[in-house]
Amino acid sequence: MARVLVAMSGGVDSSVAAAVLRDEGHEVVGATMKLWGGSSDSGCCSVADVEDARRVAQQLGLAHHVFNLTDDFDSHVVEPYVAAHAGGRTPNPCVECNRHLKFGSFLRRARQLGFDAIATGHHARAGGGSGGPTLRRGVDRAKDQSYVLSMLGPAQLGRLRLPVGEMTKDEVRRRAAAMGLRTAAKPDSQDVCFIMATNGGREAFLGERIPLHPGRVVDTGGRVVGTVPAVELVTVGQRRGLSGGGSGRRYAIAVDVAGATVVTGTERELSVDHLDVGELTWTGAPLAAGADVEVQTSAHGNPVPAVYDGGGGLCLVEPIRRVAPGQTVALYAGDEVLGAGIAH
Repeated sequence: MARVLVAMSGGVDSSVAAAVLRDEGHEVVGATMKLWGGSSDSGCCSVADVEDARRVAQQLGLAHHVFNLTDDFDSHVVEPYVAAHAGGRTPNPCVECNRHLKFGSFLRRARQLGFDAIATGHHARAGGGSGGPTLRRGVDRAKDQSYVLSMLGPAQLGRLRLPVGEMTKDEVRRRAAAMGLRTAAKPDSQDVCFIMATNGGREAFLGERIPLHPGRVVDTGGRVVGTVPAVELVTVGQRRGLSGGGSGRRYAIAVDVAGATVVTGTERELSVDHLDVGELTWTGAPLAAGADVEVQTSAHGNPVPAVYDGGGGLCLVEPIRRVAPGQTVALYAGDEVLGAGIAH
């Protein structure tokens, strides 16, 4: 049996994760990370979540702690998020929170406190064997969260438990209800915890932190076809607010913040058959040039076959929509996660 520190977010998945480990006979302690110090309306990282986690731990007979990691969250998630938008990129703050907070600061704290492993409520499966630690999709494909864990390496995976990865979401809720846990029917959090939809959303958040500049919209031939109020808020692939320049739908295919210009094109012009990714991480050994992989470019996107060129390039078997710079690109072989990178 192991000493396991469970990251209890105040949601049903991490509640059941703690219960499963307790019932398996492990020495389990719950801990909730206080990450965002500002207001939130997303149902994530709120005071109510901390209280729900504390009460569930009490129901399960577990000790519970709160780790104040707001400084780490600001420096590793919020500030890079703002800087990315200022540079015309579209970041993935939830992936970066996992990278730096849940499997960075939280894991280090657990080791310092003498725990053998950490656990979360993610719907994915972590395993081990003679080939080393592995990460696979969750059994419930509709709720699979392996994409947001795809940047984890062997050192992190070797200390990770994912107890709900073998369950469907319905099974998780039924188990929570059978135990009378207060989180059994709690809705899942959906949005970025520090962006308040009720207070102006992303535009208001960024507008308080960086200058937002109006920009021109041009077609692929350089002809001006419109304007946007803030070029920093435009994402590659976006269609809303970019009409003009002839019939048919137009999409952002490039964002040039320095030149205050958004280039638009047709859906065909949005398509690419090659991706370049950087900051590559691997769940095991790095892939060799010529390796066949499946590429997933969003949390619930469909994987597309590709060939890895050994240097961060991915040649796609079939075209896909252009990926916004800054987004995570996860690499799979069937259900197994091989690694991840950041789109250029």
